[in-house]
Amino acid sequence: MLSPAEATARVLATARPLPAETVPLPQAAGRILAETLTADRDFPPFNRVAMDGIAVAHAAWAGGQTEFVIQHTQYAGAAPQPLLDAQQAVEVMTGAVLPAGTDVVVRYEDIELHDNRAAIQIPPPATPGINIHHQAADRRVGDALLRPGTRLGPAELAVAATVGAAEIAVTRAARVAVVSTGDELVSIEVTPLPHQIRRSNAYALQALFAQTGADVSLFHLPDGLDELRRGLTNILDAGFDAVVLSGAVSKGRADHLPGLLRELHVEELFHEVQQRPGKPMWFGARLGGPVVFGLPGNPVSTFLTACRYVRPWLRACQQPANAADLAAAAEAPAPAVLVVDINFKPHLTHFVPVRLTVDAEGRRLATPLRVGGSGDLASLIEATAFLELPPEPAEFPAGSVWPAWAI
Repeated sequence: MLSPAEATARVLATARPLPAETVPLPQAAGRILAETLTADRDFPPFNRVAMDGIAVAHAAWAGGQTEFVIQHTQYAGAAPQPLLDAQQAVEVMTGAVLPAGTDVVVRYEDIELHDNRAAIQIPPPATPGINIHHQAADRRVGDALLRPGTRLGPAELAVAATVGAAEIAVTRAARVAVVSTGDELVSIEVTPLPHQIRRSNAYALQALFAQTGADVSLFHLPDGLDELRRGLTNILDAGFDAVVLSGAVSKGRADHLPGLLRELHVEELFHEVQQRPGKPMWFGARLGGPVVFGLPGNPVSTFLTACRYVRPWLRACQQPANAADLAAAAEAPAPAVLVVDINFKPHLTHFVPVRLTVDAEGRRLATPLRVGGSGDLASLIEATAFLELPPEPAEFPAGSVWPAWAI
C-alpha cells in the first residue's frame, strides 16, 4: 500500500501542461497566464504630478523667490503646456504631465492662493523633484511585467489593461467530469425515501475544482454493472482531462469501478493509500485519454482526498509548458501548530479537519474539529484546513507543528 507521498508522486507524474487559448481581458480573471506581458512604454510614461498644487522652477524658489504669478493651469489628461517664465508658476493637478520648465511641485497645503498669485509658506528643499512621479521610475519600456504561470487577479488584470492587452493567452481550463455513483442517491430536488439520500459530493467537488479554474460537468451513474459500463464508456470518450468518481471503489459487492475501469483500458496506477479517511482511493490513466480519480464515497473522505490529490493535479496542469517542475508548482501545505493532544493508533496517515486561527505572535494555530466519522458532511462547514499527521508517532502533542492543507 502506498504512502500519501508516494501516491502524490504517481498522481503528479501524469500532470501535463494544458494548451493555451486566447480570451478577452475580462474573461481572464482567475486564469493562468501563458505568455509574457511587457511594458509598452515607461511607467509612468511622463514626469507625473503627484500632488495638487503649483509647479515652479526650483532654482527660482531656492534663490529666494516665494511668491509666484500663476501662468496657467495644467489638468490631468490635457496636453502639456510649458512654463514660459521661470519666475512664474503653473497650477497643477494630480496625474497631470509636469510642465516643461518646472522641476518641483508645492502642495496646496503649503501655499496661499490669492488673485492668481501663490505665496509659498515653506522653505525650499535642497534639491528639485519633490511631489513628482518621475518617468520610468517604476518600470521601463520593454520590462517584463507578468510572466507565464501567473494567476491573473485584480492587480494583474489592471496591469494587462495598462499595456493594452485586450486579449490574453491563458492556460485552457481543465475539463473535469465529476461522476457520482450509487442507487441510494437521488437528485437534490427530490424528497428522499427513508433508504435514500440526496447527492452532495458532486456539488462539493464541482465548487472545489471550479476554484482552480476548471470547467466541471456533473454526471450520476447507477450501481448496475451494464448501466455503469455504458455511462462510464461515454464519459471516458468525451474528451475530459480528468474523470473524478465518487464511490464504488472499495471492496463491496456493488463496488464495480476498479474492475470496470481496467476493462475499459484505464491503467491502474494505485489502489488504496495508507491514510484515513480515504484508504480505498483508486487512481489510473487511459492512454490518450483522461486520468481517473476513484474517490471513496463518504463525504469527508471524498472531499479531503480531492483536496489532497485532485486539486494539486489540476493546479500542476495549469503551469505553462516551459515550467521546470510541474510537481513543485502544484500545491504545498503550510505548517500549523496543533493546539490539543491527538492520539491516533492505526498505522495510517491521519487527515484531521481543523479550524485555523492566528495568534498574537503570528503563528497559525490548528484546532481539531469533532467529526462523527467520514460520513459527517456537516463537520466540514467549520473546517478551514486539514492536518496531515504521519503514521508514527501515535501521539501528537499540543504545540507540535504539522503540515496543513487549505480547504
